[in-house]
Amino acid sequence: MSSSSRSLSRALRQHLLHPVALAYLALVTAVGIWVGVDTFIVRTEASFAGVWLFMVTAPTSLLFVALPGELFWTGIIVGALFQACVLSAAYRWVFVRPTRGGRLGSV
Repeated sequence: MSSSSRSLSRALRQHLLHPVALAYLALVTAVGIWVGVDTFIVRTEASFAGVWLFMVTAPTSLLFVALPGELFWTGIIVGALFQACVLSAAYRWVFVRPTRGGRLGSV
């Protein structure tokens, strides 16, 4: 394994194991469980509960809606993982980035 692939896997792991990313993935999992219970146990007739999985992982998951057959479910997984990484990176950029220069107001 080359050093660039190791650094990519390390960065991906670092982003996905961040508490913000884990909280988002827990939310997506909770919505997925609710959709499964609502669709297969509570109401066996048609339900719009499955739409919530796409709304929680939108806009990334909506790119996969037009895939044939059952492949559109791939969009939920890819969307959740991609957005978890983006949320983690955004959190780090806003709150953890190092300050450059000196103090504010110094000349």
